[in-house]
Amino acid sequence: MPSGWIVVLSQVPISVILVLLVLLLWIVWDVIDKRGSTYVAFRQFPGPPVWPLIGTMYHTRGLDAAKTFDAFRYFTKLYGGTYKLWLNSLLFSLNITRCQEAEPFMNGGRNTDKSMLYRFMYPFIGIGLLNSAGAKWLQRRRILTPTFHFNILNGFHRTFCEESEKFADKIDSQRAGLEAVEVDLQSAMSQLTLNSICETSMGVKLDTLDGARGYRKGIYKVGDMLLNRAVRPWLYMDWTYRMLGYTRKMQRLLKPLYLFTTGIITQRRELFLQGKLNDLSSTQTADHDHSLYSTSSGGKKRYAMLDTLLTAEMQGLIDADGIREEVDTFMFEGHDTTASALVFIFLTLSWEPEIQQRLYQELQQFRTEKGMADGHFPASDLNSLKFFDRVIKECLRLWPPVAFISRAVTEEVNLPDGRTIPKGCIANLHIFDLHRDPAQFPDPDRFDPDRFLPERVAERNPFAYVPFSAGQRNCIGQKYALLEIKTAVAYLVLRYRILPVTKRAEIRFIADLVLRASTPLKVRFERRSA
Repeated sequence: MPSGWIVVLSQVPISVILVLLVLLLWIVWDVIDKRGSTYVAFRQFPGPPVWPLIGTMYHTRGLDAAKTFDAFRYFTKLYGGTYKLWLNSLLFSLNITRCQEAEPFMNGGRNTDKSMLYRFMYPFIGIGLLNSAGAKWLQRRRILTPTFHFNILNGFHRTFCEESEKFADKIDSQRAGLEAVEVDLQSAMSQLTLNSICETSMGVKLDTLDGARGYRKGIYKVGDMLLNRAVRPWLYMDWTYRMLGYTRKMQRLLKPLYLFTTGIITQRRELFLQGKLNDLSSTQTADHDHSLYSTSSGGKKRYAMLDTLLTAEMQGLIDADGIREEVDTFMFEGHDTTASALVFIFLTLSWEPEIQQRLYQELQQFRTEKGMADGHFPASDLNSLKFFDRVIKECLRLWPPVAFISRAVTEEVNLPDGRTIPKGCIANLHIFDLHRDPAQFPDPDRFDPDRFLPERVAERNPFAYVPFSAGQRNCIGQKYALLEIKTAVAYLVLRYRILPVTKRAEIRFIADLVLRASTPLKVRFERRSA
């Protein structure tokens, strides 16, 4: 009998035998996984039906970016909150959309490591502050924290004002009389914020650099490739990604991005070594006139974030590769996320004319009381405008620039209701959905700045609103981002009426590194007559 099987098998092509063997191993793996503690714990959470071998991934496999975004929103509504997705032990994913499940990941020092999904970003930004863990993350955080000192941010405010003026000048150059000018916000805001981050983080004006437009386009293409990999589990393994040609394609996309940032780092390092930059140590004794940030009579350049890293390099705290990791992270996070916020703030103001008028009146009254000649508020005054602050917060609630973050569950989490989030799974925190929890924000899709009145904030879970995440891994640059956002919005609202072009119902969001849409996002800027 055995010899008969040998004869039969000898007539079967080796490729067929290999396929059958792989299928058999996959079935065994599937059976073992479903008997494991992680799968058993996952039964406590709702989710799509689990199919043999492919788990729940039949729902999201191969979807484009827009359909992927819609699928996550659909599941949240279908299951009334947090839900599970499962493939096998490679991907146990709990998709968290309610603050009671999110709180353990944002409150305290447990489960702070980013998930395996961030590994896909290594070729792009390396292993820096965004996606590192443990001692390396702590060291980088300590190095970079002084960069966001209050006095340094005040110095950056000058750059934010200049870029707002340049954007306004560009609008005015296109209009005839009081005619409104139509603007594609995604492109325009990306240019404004990239100019700002390039000057504040690296000390150079983007207008003088070749490759700036290509850098912006390159970042979008890299984002597309990262999403493509995230929704195709067979690409999670590096060897399949390489075998199918994606690694080479990614390298082609990244080469000009690396050349762009590496060239700027080299230029700044030369100035630093020649003594033409202000030393970081002077931030400890900076005068109130912010002389640190101006070009002095001695020819010193304005301070930039990169100078912090160059100082650390001289002290042996970071090497050249580490500097590039953080600069690439600065350039991506510091421009793309803030641009997304500005896009949806201006869109929202165009849809809410009464809110816009009330905001204009608050800004105008404050400017009159202070006797300000232009529309630039001192950085210290921007936070004293209460309605303005509530408008910005409500926009960030509805349209969080980073709609999704992901954590590795390295320690078991016991929830108050008795359920357990098991060690070894991935916790995807969908901030877009957290901000739409009807238990925390009644009628969540309605725009209502008064949700952020102090008495109403006190009624909510403190982790119901987390546009910059929370806890140890919160966004180190959130004060920078808010200062840039408020500077641009205040200046442009005082100067223009913002009129709608793109309707809210027309927007088709896409799953991406930041909140973006596949549809054009446009408004019209109409110069105010007085």
